[in-house]
Amino acid sequence: MKPPVFSTLGCRLNAYETEAMKKLSAEAGIDNAVVVNTCAVTAEAVRKARQEIRRLRRENPEATLIVTGCAAQTEPDTFAAMEEVDRVIGNSEKMRPETWEGLSGPNFIGQTEKVQVDDIMSVRETAGHLIDGFGTRSRAYVQIQNGCDHRCTFCIIPFGRGNSRSVPAGIVVDQIKRLVERGFNEVVLTGVDLTSWGADLPGAPRLGDMVMRILKMVPELPRLRISSIDSIEADEMLMQAIATEPRLMPHLHLSLQAGDNMMLKRMKRRHSREDAIRFCEEARRLRPDMTFGADIIVGFPTETEEMFDNSLALVEECGLTWLHVFPFSPRKGTPAARMPQLHGGLIRDRAARLRACGQAQVASHLAQQIGRRHRILLENPRMGRTEQFTEVSFQTDQPEGQIVETEIRGFKDEQLTA
Repeated sequence: MKPPVFSTLGCRLNAYETEAMKKLSAEAGIDNAVVVNTCAVTAEAVRKARQEIRRLRRENPEATLIVTGCAAQTEPDTFAAMEEVDRVIGNSEKMRPETWEGLSGPNFIGQTEKVQVDDIMSVRETAGHLIDGFGTRSRAYVQIQNGCDHRCTFCIIPFGRGNSRSVPAGIVVDQIKRLVERGFNEVVLTGVDLTSWGADLPGAPRLGDMVMRILKMVPELPRLRISSIDSIEADEMLMQAIATEPRLMPHLHLSLQAGDNMMLKRMKRRHSREDAIRFCEEARRLRPDMTFGADIIVGFPTETEEMFDNSLALVEECGLTWLHVFPFSPRKGTPAARMPQLHGGLIRDRAARLRACGQAQVASHLAQQIGRRHRILLENPRMGRTEQFTEVSFQTDQPEGQIVETEIRGFKDEQLTA
């Protein structure tokens, strides 16, 4: 029996779900298959998915090739039309045991329905595929939310993920307890729109309530980390956790997208640049060692040089360290794709300038750590991360999976050295 080959494109949530699919396919006895878990965030992501499918077909000519993920959900006909593809499965269907059971053995050939993609907006459940232990031996990722109720003009993801739905707090706490018992020293909460967690649950709890409950109910957990959040939706309890809970890691990745108010309005974001600056100032006041990452789009339709300059300035005004720079790429089916587009060369130039700004911020952050002592979680014997998520390299082997405290001696290539 030849186990399935999995290829994951896109976000951490996709990677998490690939791990769940590995488990489901193994339980169903899937044999000689290739599964491509696609991303739909940009047109470039879809192009890369098609490229990956062709590559994997060349390398696995006899395998059944299955395409799933966000691009399969939003563009099933695109992938069904590819001669390399045998099956197209939606984002909801890929998480159901019965889907994989129906694909096992002779049913690969016996089923004539090539496309299994239902209406993602009708999906209400998100907790049926929890897995224990995805990540490194030291860090585990826990999905607490899926989908998004917002409609940013550049984003196709709500149509790939559906409406926002939350995993009940009790289920999350039980899973984290199991992870701690298995020796994980850090848990990362993940989702599509993390700060919307709880809105669909009884009593409408907020993300801060979840964070405080985890820290109270799992006192053995050394480190809790939050992935990307929408800062305008940060609740009072979350801010209290930032101020009072040292086990909540001082690193937040912010979904900012732009630093100009007109751009934010045309993107249909819910915050202003002033909101972003105010949040960062308050979070750093509550936790002076806080560091920030951020997503920023450059070259959004109608962006002028002055508007771009405002995004550049926001990096320093918010004290951002880790930038994820996204050159704008129109996604068919989104309002932004119908807006007046900028020239590709201009977009690439602005992206390069913003990345250079980000590199300078990283260098400044690294230089400030020299001589300081940090608690570092070892991801492998020669590399770990500080509480602020900065990579640290070691010259000698360290105890993998453990937390060690050491002095920082220098830095090289965006890594601290101990």
